[in-house]
Amino acid sequence: MVSWLQNGRQEIMTDLKNKLANDEFVITAEIVPPLSADAEALRGKAAVLAGLTDAINVTDGAGARPAMSCLAACIALRNDGHEPVLQMTCRDRNRIGLASDLLGAAAFGVTNVLVLHGDDPAKGDMPDAKPVFDLDSKGLLRLARTMRDE
Repeated sequence: MVSWLQNGRQEIMTDLKNKLANDEFVITAEIVPPLSADAEALRGKAAVLAGLTDAINVTDGAGARPAMSCLAACIALRNDGHEPVLQMTCRDRNRIGLASDLLGAAAFGVTNVLVLHGDDPAKGDMPDAKPVFDLDSKGLLRLARTMRDE
């Protein structure tokens, strides 16, 4: 059976996956997408890390603040030759939205995912925002694994 995420393609061996498979020491760094739609600001943050990391983690609404979509940021970084790690939190999307983002990531070659719970919205810029948490982080891990493997 072809997995939802593979879409009939061969398994992608990313540099990060290859290094992990070979028990190499791996270095990643985290960037927070801009609090705007400024793709050049994102590229500037990534340029500082060029040649220093094996992959770049992109946060998902860090600090419960609205920012450029982490998926859009990962796609832009991938297109610029970086290896992104998509951070996905359970706070802002239900399982349909999370599954859709996993499909979108796979469609654009973003194959590294870090699953997180998500920061409390009450501590962010919009304290009246309601968290979703349709899935907890274990549920999102199971969803991602099922989509990858089945």
